[in-house]
Amino acid sequence: MKLHLVPARTGLAWFRAGLRTFWRQPLAFSGLFLLFIAIVSVVSLIPYVGGVLALALLPAATLGFMAATREAASGKFPMPAILLSAFRAGKQRARAMLVLGLAYAVGLALVLGLSALADGGLFARMYLFGGPITAELVDSSAFRNAVWISMALYVPLNMLFWHAPALVHWHDVPPVRSLFFSFVACARNFWAFTLYTLAWSGLSLLVAFGMILLSVLLGQADILGVGLMPVSLLMGAMFITSIWFTFNDSFVVSEETTPTEA
Repeated sequence: MKLHLVPARTGLAWFRAGLRTFWRQPLAFSGLFLLFIAIVSVVSLIPYVGGVLALALLPAATLGFMAATREAASGKFPMPAILLSAFRAGKQRARAMLVLGLAYAVGLALVLGLSALADGGLFARMYLFGGPITAELVDSSAFRNAVWISMALYVPLNMLFWHAPALVHWHDVPPVRSLFFSFVACARNFWAFTLYTLAWSGLSLLVAFGMILLSVLLGQADILGVGLMPVSLLMGAMFITSIWFTFNDSFVVSEETTPTEA
């Protein structure tokens, strides 16, 4: 296995490949995403440890969606059981995935803990438990500082875990090494990931603007509130469908792994 360096324009190819694959089987991917949300919601209700367990499941869930995307890209229909791929590859790899999940939970806890130094934990509580963003919060410099601190720290955390689940599951890379390889791959393909991020951010802003414009034209402010949740879920499902392509192009691991066509 070795790192594959790609040109910046590949980031747009990843974006298009994710959209194209999602819309080949939108019901399948939407159903998988809703199932994932339901599982995390139920797990988070477990007293005392639910929040940690929910976070620890995220790397395994990411791997499940990557496996589903690979199935769909090859013309197959991804079944719901594919979300459990991380735990069906033997005890050793399942254990490694759990280690990865716990490491992610600890990492995110550290990020939120450091942000709490700025605002006393207001942003951290909102992130973990939800709540309305009020005008008072927006006007609070402490709250804004906490948001910026979280964003700055979450980027390297995300880089560490972006490719790690796939490396652990498909290539039996130990958790610590998978984090290192993932970070290096993201850093070396920085411009491709920058364009990839900008493309998804641009689409999100375009969709949000379209919803606001529609509610204004129709004179129905409720449209925005009613449509926000399903549209957000749809965007999340489309985005997570594209992650497999970023991994597939970032590493050369076998003859069957070929770069995404631009």
